[in-house]
Amino acid sequence: MSSGWVNVDSIRDRFSKAMSAMYQAEVPQYGTLLKIVREVNNEVLSQDSGTFIKQEHEQQVNRLSVERHGAIRLGTAAELATMRELFGVMGMHPVGYYDLSAAGVPVHATAFRPVTETALQINPFRVFTSLLRLELIDNEALRQQVNVILAARDIFTPRVRELIVINERQGGLNDQQADEFVREALETFRWHHQALVSLETYNALLQQHRLIADVVCFWGPHINHLTPRTLDIDEVQKRMPFNGITPKETIEGPPRRQNPILLRQTSFKALNEAIHFTDHAAGTHTARFGEIEQRGLALTRKGRALYDRLLIEASTTEKAANLNHQQHLAQIFAAFPDDLHTLRQQKLGYFRYRRSAQDSSIQITRDNLEQSIANGLVTVEPIVYEDFLPVSAAGIFQSNLGGDTSSVNSGNPNQQDFEKALGRAVIDEFGLYEELEALSLAKLGITH
Repeated sequence: MSSGWVNVDSIRDRFSKAMSAMYQAEVPQYGTLLKIVREVNNEVLSQDSGTFIKQEHEQQVNRLSVERHGAIRLGTAAELATMRELFGVMGMHPVGYYDLSAAGVPVHATAFRPVTETALQINPFRVFTSLLRLELIDNEALRQQVNVILAARDIFTPRVRELIVINERQGGLNDQQADEFVREALETFRWHHQALVSLETYNALLQQHRLIADVVCFWGPHINHLTPRTLDIDEVQKRMPFNGITPKETIEGPPRRQNPILLRQTSFKALNEAIHFTDHAAGTHTARFGEIEQRGLALTRKGRALYDRLLIEASTTEKAANLNHQQHLAQIFAAFPDDLHTLRQQKLGYFRYRRSAQDSSIQITRDNLEQSIANGLVTVEPIVYEDFLPVSAAGIFQSNLGGDTSSVNSGNPNQQDFEKALGRAVIDEFGLYEELEALSLAKLGITH
């Protein structure tokens, strides 16, 4: 690639920061949320100097300060295919397939994100991207109406389409083009108070499913939340009401643990925002909210199977206060080991191996790896989970669309149909974690 092209990681970093600034201007409570998260993270880091390993402390703290994920909801296969190209300009690739119908939400999704260790360290910006499943709308007339509405809109500016083509043709963008790309791409995610439909149509779609109304009735897939990463989600949840923010009833995901796994999420309730409809009627819509996440160990297929089994066992349709919910989860998840040695020995999670500075002359082999770890010659650290949980995502969606449920079922997945719309296969997230672990072992001299 020509040295004149801006690195894709830099474009992604510019875009995520511009998105954050735009969202803070549109949703002032998001700024308050960032303040709470920053305070809690600083307290955790000051109390525990071992949160990040010494040689990467500065890099990890910087990553923590810029880390965000967003979420959008698309209506058509064509929108998804172009969105894949747009995110590709920023070095973001579709990772994983998520069936949210398992928790009563008529969409399936992928996560666009960077995939290499270097790119993740620069800026791990992710966008959870859902596609409406029209086949799950049981009203035939309404389904036809949705098709007509969606076919008439274009969520991308003409110039961003041109820049996507230029990027493909040139093999990159220069500095001026990169800045223009960020500005133009941002327009797709901006909030619009003017709806595409009449109030009557909006209400009909709302009655079918609140999320369908959100996807179909507006000019674009407004970013409905941006999520900072915290090191203590329970403390953030506790502080939100004292800062004028009402959190959702329960924290989604696994319970609090000594060694966090996967992903825990909470949010503040969606805003009730004024909308102007095409028949000149005025109304309101709730869609945009604030979310916070805490990330833990990436689990292997074996670990994920155990997690999913326990989650279904803990599932209930009854609402419960967060404290009761967490206590219930903790009782069920007592069956999931909570010390790093057991997690590693039982191959429930992925780990990064590093040679310590104590003695670099000793050869590390697979046979002496465990003894080398015991002797302090090799350090082991959890590999952070970079992806999402479909049931948790659906729980956040439901809570902010006017309901709250923690029930889980087998759903109605259709990965083949989603990938056809996307225009390529999604990347298997387990393979990415396996590669990271294998690479760290290879640096010790251990290969399969």
